[in-house]
Amino acid sequence: MKKAVVATVFLLIAGTTAAAPVKYTIDPNHTYPSFEAPHIQGISIWRGKIDQSSGTVVLDREAKTGSIDITMQANSIDFGLPKLNEHVQSKDLFDVAKYPTLTYKADKIKFSGDAPVEVDGNLTLHGVTKPVPLKINSFKCIMHPMLKKEVCGADASAELSRSDFGIDYGVAMTGSPMVKLAIQVEALRND
Repeated sequence: MKKAVVATVFLLIAGTTAAAPVKYTIDPNHTYPSFEAPHIQGISIWRGKIDQSSGTVVLDREAKTGSIDITMQANSIDFGLPKLNEHVQSKDLFDVAKYPTLTYKADKIKFSGDAPVEVDGNLTLHGVTKPVPLKINSFKCIMHPMLKKEVCGADASAELSRSDFGIDYGVAMTGSPMVKLAIQVEALRND
């Protein structure tokens, strides 16, 4: 009888231990930070993307905690037009020679159930670090059909003022410093 009680207590204790945090590595081939901003008094909307990003996400869905550490290469900003890319990367705007990377770091992730729904993090852009909360519009984890390991994907969005980061070129002409972010991300579970 004592053995059965001890075994039951052991199983109850083992069943209540929290799941360990799981680390995921960003898949650069399936991650696509993009942005849009108005052009000359809003006559059109310019859209661009960042082609090179890397980093990690740590999630503990049971404890409802996590962290994000992403680095993006400023010289990979692409509007699809070489002359515009050259100007955007110049000292007028991103000044990629002086500020070669953008980073996003967070250690506060809000959950609904076991899915993250919002991230409170800091964006470092153009040498300035400011809080930029991300809304997680969708989140899903599956067993990757080809790689046979867990992969999680999310669609996130945010809005920021580029003036807050010292990028003021053309704001008077555009009528607004506001930039919308749309981020598609996939990350593979580390073994």
